[in-house]
Amino acid sequence: MHEAPTNVLTDAYPEVEYFADLLRVTGGDTDEELARLTIRSTPDCTQWMSARGVRFQPALGGTLHLGRTNAFFLGGGKALMNAYYSAAQRLGVQVFYDAEVVDLKINGDTFESATVLGSLNVDGAPREIRAKTFIAASGGFESNLEWLREAWGPSADNFLIRGTPYNKGKILRLLHDKGVSKIGDPTQCHAVAIDARAPKFDGGIVTRLDCLPLGIVVNSSGVRFYDEGEDLWPKRYAIWGRLVARQPDQIAWSIIDSKIVGRFMPSVFPAITGNTIAELASNLGLPVDQVVSTVARYNETVRPGHFDNSLLDDCRTVGLTPEKTHWAQRIDQPPYLGYPLRPGITFTYLGVKVNAKAEVLMEDGQPARNIFAAGEIMAGSILSKGYLGGFGMAIGTVFGRIAGKEAAARADH
Repeated sequence: MHEAPTNVLTDAYPEVEYFADLLRVTGGDTDEELARLTIRSTPDCTQWMSARGVRFQPALGGTLHLGRTNAFFLGGGKALMNAYYSAAQRLGVQVFYDAEVVDLKINGDTFESATVLGSLNVDGAPREIRAKTFIAASGGFESNLEWLREAWGPSADNFLIRGTPYNKGKILRLLHDKGVSKIGDPTQCHAVAIDARAPKFDGGIVTRLDCLPLGIVVNSSGVRFYDEGEDLWPKRYAIWGRLVARQPDQIAWSIIDSKIVGRFMPSVFPAITGNTIAELASNLGLPVDQVVSTVARYNETVRPGHFDNSLLDDCRTVGLTPEKTHWAQRIDQPPYLGYPLRPGITFTYLGVKVNAKAEVLMEDGQPARNIFAAGEIMAGSILSKGYLGGFGMAIGTVFGRIAGKEAAARADH
């Protein structure tokens, strides 16, 4: 949130617009107190982060539309974490690597100790670490294929995990099992459409595809199934993983033509091409006649307008099911390009319920005495579904700071 341009953001993004955007993507299903707390706490985050060594860069262009709403880290997430680790080291914080928490001792509403395996154990035996306070900031369960299968069924076998293979949700499960209140739907998640040629884990942002709103998307039958131009991409990109997940075999294809090239951030994998729609469909392994018919019908319904992919323009279809409401241009300039799409899971929304002090709530609705949570593990308290570009980082930064302050104050007492 900012009321005027800053050194890393353009124009203004006031609270009323920010919250309205959140209501739209979540369908109104959010905790307003925690949502507004997050939004109102963002203005001083960049200064706080910069003071700890984080550097920022100008926003990217194309279909991202983020120069007004999102501050970008120079060097990405790894550079951000390196800056934080360096700041922690300067403060005397000791970090143990290869040290996995395998159990928590929680007595009623009070954390007592964690059982740890790994580098802390000289003889290989578990080690108990006692502490005055405990902050859970260990993310969701997106890398736990068995848990994803429990929620989604067999379709989860075709999901790709955009990040680490180690986010198994062990701490989340332990907290739930020990009486901490659950929040969120296990099938809801930040899921984008990524290149189907990406690896099972750790494909990262270079496998994301941002061309979807600039063309059409078809399933394995060669049929469109959703409005590609529903809203600006930062407010819709994170629903496309779920949309693809609902299609047969959890796969779809983005089809564009040459006049779109250069307007989006491409995948690290090259586009599949064809000099005709029929040739492209064949190269994609799709039913040729149906794809030719789908593109022809789409082209027939495109109405003239002023194309501008930086705003909700007036280029749309009329008489098509489903309609494309923005950025509709005829697909008529060869060579034609296609990308295969799979659901790419970034993080899950099932988590632990917290209050404005980042205290986790127990099943009786009362806050735990010394247990706090920040980041993805509690994001479901605010994000029930949908996503705004960068909002997960806002939640993590705001509640990380709150949890740290509250836990430190509680430990002093």
